[in-house]
Amino acid sequence: MHTRKIFNAILFFLNISIGSVAYAQMPELPGSAYNLVLKAPVTTWDEALPLGNGLMGGLLWGEKNIVRLSLDRGDLWDERTNGEKEWWKKYTYQKGADMIAQKKFTTVASWWDEAYRGVSPTKLPAGRIELKFPDGEEVKEFELMEATAEGITRFSSGAIMNALYSATDPVALLSIKGVTLQDLELLSPMDVYRQNAKGDGGPSSGGSVRKLGYPEALKGKTENAQWYIQEAAEGLKYCVYIETKKNGKETLLAFTITSTADGKDPLLSARQRVANALKNGYQSMRKPHVKWWTAFWQKSSVNIPDTAIQKQYNLVQYFYGAASRLNAPPMPLQGVWTADNGALPPWKGDYHNDLNTQMTYMAYQQSGRYNEGASYLNFLWDRRDFFRDFARDFYGTAGLACPGVMSYSGQPLGGWGQYSMSPTMSAWSAHLFYLHWLYTADDTFLKEKAYPWSSEVGACMLGLLKKDNNGLLKLPLSSSPEIFDDSPKAWLEPNSNYDLMSLKMLFLSLKEMAAEMGKTMEARKWSDAALALGDFHTKDDGTLLLDAKYELTNSHRHLSNIIGIYPFNLITSEGGKKDEQMIQASMKNWDNLGTRSWVGYSFSWMSCLRARLGDGETAVKNLDIFVKAFILRNGFHVNGDQTKSGYSGFTYRPFTLEGNFLASQAVHEMLLQSWSATAGEVHKGIIRVFPAMPKKWANASFTNLRAEGGFKVSAVWKNNKAVSFSITAAHPRKVRIKDNFNGATPKWSVKGVTKTGDVYEVKMSKGQKLVAQFD
Repeated sequence: MHTRKIFNAILFFLNISIGSVAYAQMPELPGSAYNLVLKAPVTTWDEALPLGNGLMGGLLWGEKNIVRLSLDRGDLWDERTNGEKEWWKKYTYQKGADMIAQKKFTTVASWWDEAYRGVSPTKLPAGRIELKFPDGEEVKEFELMEATAEGITRFSSGAIMNALYSATDPVALLSIKGVTLQDLELLSPMDVYRQNAKGDGGPSSGGSVRKLGYPEALKGKTENAQWYIQEAAEGLKYCVYIETKKNGKETLLAFTITSTADGKDPLLSARQRVANALKNGYQSMRKPHVKWWTAFWQKSSVNIPDTAIQKQYNLVQYFYGAASRLNAPPMPLQGVWTADNGALPPWKGDYHNDLNTQMTYMAYQQSGRYNEGASYLNFLWDRRDFFRDFARDFYGTAGLACPGVMSYSGQPLGGWGQYSMSPTMSAWSAHLFYLHWLYTADDTFLKEKAYPWSSEVGACMLGLLKKDNNGLLKLPLSSSPEIFDDSPKAWLEPNSNYDLMSLKMLFLSLKEMAAEMGKTMEARKWSDAALALGDFHTKDDGTLLLDAKYELTNSHRHLSNIIGIYPFNLITSEGGKKDEQMIQASMKNWDNLGTRSWVGYSFSWMSCLRARLGDGETAVKNLDIFVKAFILRNGFHVNGDQTKSGYSGFTYRPFTLEGNFLASQAVHEMLLQSWSATAGEVHKGIIRVFPAMPKKWANASFTNLRAEGGFKVSAVWKNNKAVSFSITAAHPRKVRIKDNFNGATPKWSVKGVTKTGDVYEVKMSKGQKLVAQFD
């Protein structure tokens, strides 16, 4: 009997141990408890329920007996240049540098700001569908079923409307049961403008859609269908088409948005798509849709003991699937949820490459959503011929450059030329190619896209850089986003720390990629270029400056002068005494300056940065503030403090998505890191499991998060200690694991694990799994 008790006890503890590991190996679909639920009324588009399939997006909202669905399609753009066409060929970078040297700041501003002052180029809204139900019927709530990407509208009577944007077809469907649809109205953007007392969009908007000067939409109607065709600019026409069908007690609606990008006859294309959807029905269309989303969620999952942050994390991962697809337009500032208020979107709904696009695509690598991230990389790749022309015509160099602020076609939009026309924005964009390669360890991608695109950016940068009297490479002009806004003072002394860090990270990443491919001479070239940039600018105490002269003396929203800490790991907590001095002094300076001039993304960016430094408490503090004060009730990031609690002096409302994705990445950074402290050296990444856990996250786990080198990592954290973790190799490679286990020694599932200093090492074969458990 005594022996049996011991045996059962052993089995009990083994089951706990094995169960912990097994639990960490099975990605979870988002639980319904974390679904986005909006109690009616929802009276504004930017607090609506977001739906989408990458190409098309929709916002579900309404009140009383009215339900609205705001419409969007990612590639609807008015590309008309404001002012002179191809103005960048006339007002070149060198001419701007010459004028700046003569202190003719106003002249340069007039050259490079003019294009942005016009109505176009701009992203276009696509109108709205309004559904009217019988008097007395009332909307109760809207719910986003994240696991299946369906929107549910519940009525007080118990009636339900289901909505989905098909993951496999360019069409959307609504299924209404338990209530009769009394009226359906399809509104063009101009109809929406006329409905709104104010159609100017408020701060940062380009004004009303009326300013576009388009003719009225051509409308059509049959017994069961409605559509409009909008003639836009430069030959673009787009069509919104919706049709209804009765299936017993169900009313089924299908709709789509087509354009001349789909063929010569958008109306015909739309009819065919909708007819096919109605023929198949909601449940039939739902099956492949749910299958796609199940596969999407099974890439990875995260569990943390913080409802608000977990909810935001799940929602943001959902945004990748809803708004960014492999063969669809990548997300601009507002993704596929363009303003529906009779106005053009804030900041033209464009692609800002001085932070927004880069940070929007910073959270997909660790969650393994590579196809969704590749949407932006393919977008940049496909426009490389235009970017080559831009490098030649504007910068006067070989290689390629993507504008700091650009339209869907890639044309530069200007505006605040210190940043919109800065060459180093291309270096930051190249960093995304580099990260994609690091995390996938895909040598084909490295050879065919990452190195070719990035090396052409490198060629452009080398064409601009000239040696000064000290033999250091300097740009003709320099700035630091968005320090001193668009004032003459914003022209800093080359090179600003931002430019210096962006260039150094580019050249070191090129060195690493070239070395991986065996291109020894090219690797040496890039290494020499990185060295020739010189050291970062600091005060005597190590505080990172803006440039060689100026210190950051006021609170600011953009962490540009410390970008070398994050996302570039050029200055690290493991980089020695000099790095530690720069980090401590710079963090003290940022803390002393306060958050008065921060916006939402500043808090989520700082959360990522603090986590990278191993400071989980400050990381979660900033993340808590972000979730509390800088998101609307539907989860969208807004720039200003909505609580007016003094976290920021900005309290305005325009929404952009990058703050959301930075918040999602902050969670990743607290749970798992894998960076190298020696940027530019091949295969030096070190995996850090639970590197920045705040005490209040006492129990957490994650499944199949990705680490540099193509590794999948799963882990369990209980009572503020690591319980177990596993690492699976996608390629034959040595794995390095940081010993940050507070004195606990892991029990390894394989032999041959060695330890050098505080790093465990072992060679792994393709597909091999390494499991570590703690007593």
